[in-house]
Amino acid sequence: MTGYRIIALLLVAAGLTLVPWYALQDSFFAFKWLRHFGSKDQSPALWQIASYGKVWLIALPALLLATVGLYARPVNAATAAEGALRSWARALMIVGAAGGLYVIAQGFAIGPRGYGFELLSALFPPIAGGQFGMGAGALLVAFGFVLICADGIASMGYFRGDRFVASALLCIVVLVVMFVFFPVARVLYEGFVDQDRALSLAALWERFDQPKLWNLTLACLWGGSGCGVAWNTLWLALLCAAGTTFLGLMLALIVTRSNFRGKKVLRLLTVLPIITPPFVVGLSLIMLFGRSGVVNQFLEWAFNIPQTRWIYGLPGVLLAQLFAFTPVAFLVLIGVVEGVSPTLEEASQSLHASRWQTFRTVTLPLMAPGLANAFLVGFIESIADFGNPVVLGGNFGVMATEIYFAIVGAQLDQGKAAVYSMILLAFALFAFWLQRKATARKSFVTVSGKGDTGLPSPLPDGVRRTAIGVGVPWLALTVVLYGMSIFGAFVKVWGRDHTFTLDHFVKAFSIDHGPNGWLFTGAAWHSLINTLQFSLAAAPITAIIGILSAYLIARTTFKGQRAFEFLTLLSFAIPGTVIGVAYIFAFNVPPIEITGTGLIIVLCFVFRNLPVGVRGGIAALSQLDKSLDEASTTLGANGATTFKRVLMPLLKPAVIGALIYGFVRSMTTVSAIVFLVSGDTEVATTYIIGRVVNGDYGVAIAYCAVLILIMVTAIMLVQWVVGSRKLGRRTAAHPGAPIAPVAVGG
Repeated sequence: MTGYRIIALLLVAAGLTLVPWYALQDSFFAFKWLRHFGSKDQSPALWQIASYGKVWLIALPALLLATVGLYARPVNAATAAEGALRSWARALMIVGAAGGLYVIAQGFAIGPRGYGFELLSALFPPIAGGQFGMGAGALLVAFGFVLICADGIASMGYFRGDRFVASALLCIVVLVVMFVFFPVARVLYEGFVDQDRALSLAALWERFDQPKLWNLTLACLWGGSGCGVAWNTLWLALLCAAGTTFLGLMLALIVTRSNFRGKKVLRLLTVLPIITPPFVVGLSLIMLFGRSGVVNQFLEWAFNIPQTRWIYGLPGVLLAQLFAFTPVAFLVLIGVVEGVSPTLEEASQSLHASRWQTFRTVTLPLMAPGLANAFLVGFIESIADFGNPVVLGGNFGVMATEIYFAIVGAQLDQGKAAVYSMILLAFALFAFWLQRKATARKSFVTVSGKGDTGLPSPLPDGVRRTAIGVGVPWLALTVVLYGMSIFGAFVKVWGRDHTFTLDHFVKAFSIDHGPNGWLFTGAAWHSLINTLQFSLAAAPITAIIGILSAYLIARTTFKGQRAFEFLTLLSFAIPGTVIGVAYIFAFNVPPIEITGTGLIIVLCFVFRNLPVGVRGGIAALSQLDKSLDEASTTLGANGATTFKRVLMPLLKPAVIGALIYGFVRSMTTVSAIVFLVSGDTEVATTYIIGRVVNGDYGVAIAYCAVLILIMVTAIMLVQWVVGSRKLGRRTAAHPGAPIAPVAVGG
């Protein structure tokens, strides 16, 4: 029996015999359950069956025994008839699928008061008691049966018999369905429900056919208040996606293709806007461009220009979104720009093409996957943005804010919020189709198994000047905005009393020494420690699932592949407020009862931030020739070895992007978790919101300054640990310098 099969059987056996089946009040990893092992709430499944009458669980050990029987009499693939092998593999697949599905089905079928559906009460004999949310035991059993099912699928010949590919695909599908599709479907269900809780298409149409949604005038083009919020949202998203893609490309070209000094500082400044909560950008813009802002006051003093409120509405929201989401486009594009083959550019120049012709006909087309992915992510980020429109929107309404007020406002119309979410999904689907259309049936391979000793072609003078002329002032404005924010942490009252003080830091992060040692007495320590724990747990999981998903989408072929790809984008298409409410609806009751715990926040972080890792990975993989995979397979490597030894070293830019984005967005997320936190799980952003609501801007900005320092350190640490991708290309110190040979790296 192979190690893979032993692990799958051990997972199921451990889940049934060693760990509690149901969820615990305290953390599983506190191991307090060991003191009360065998009690009603801390017993494994077999104990629950024998001692507490949970007879419906008896099917699981029976399925485990069936699996052991199949593994005990394996069919030799080399000597057995094809029909016998497929029958054995099909039986293994069915047993594994039955086990995993039964774990979920029994959780939904039987709740705390017994049967959850009247039909079950009529079909089956009565049961004693019920059950609450499932715990670690159920998780291990379900995961083990998923691996068994994947083993059966691979043994049937799918995915070339590669268990790694089959297991990765099945596990990710289960996770995405459970923690993306199920919560979203649960909240969208509300759109079809009328006031009497009955399904009604009329109720859906009534919520959809509203002038507030679909009014259309020419004023939409400059943010007029008479336009429908759906058109406002679409127009804003298109402008934001185009702007962030352009700015991200200019910054990526400066970092990778120019001799601009201070590239490391520039690269750090590029990602600065994503390491603070979005409302900080909005507040800084108000302080700079608002009616009483620094710029308006200067213009009135110097040129007698009256103060205006132009920053509120479409211009302000768009500007804030450009600051917030350009770093995302940059992280997606920088690996793509680095991956463009210099050999192809040299070939173009050897045919007497000018620098501009080479850039236009070779370099830029090879960046198409990254540009399309950056546009898609920027579009979806914009339609899902909540913080910036709340701070700067004024009379310019968008779908995200309308959904928020429908949920938490006096109207409390969940059906309206659900219909608005459906419209956002339609917009996201349109952007997804547009991206697929732009890159379909084209090849963008730039990294193959052959050596690449070409030198990157210098940028055309016009492109270089444009990149520096656009990128440097943009980053200078970024420095000004964040300089104002940090300045506010060291003055008594931001905008009024600029007397220097450290009181805000002392109030938030004071440390005292008492008889029992050092004490963290500052009011913000609890939320900061929680945030660090949740973010450090979520970031690597986000990167792993994102890169694996990209590998499955770009390197394998299976039925439902496009549906799987869209599912990975689904969490971005829904505003964070809706995701938070969806998680409450889905996970506040059995079988997955995790509301109020740190786990639900980590899961929300992971699947909320997953699409950036997926899109970045797809863009990077589209440049790697499949001959690399084929060569590894020819030499006898399986899928896991090929992924680890061949592809992962070449995917380092995408890995860095996924890790950085997963960590910093977890540290700064507001809307997605505002409904999920409790007193024990308060995080930095909710604490800062509380300070802002109470008018304590000094402490809020001081906290943001600490977050900036933490996340800058984390970014540098991630880049140092992961390293850079080496493609074995020549380098030159400056134009005309002798070529310096470099070792071929992997």
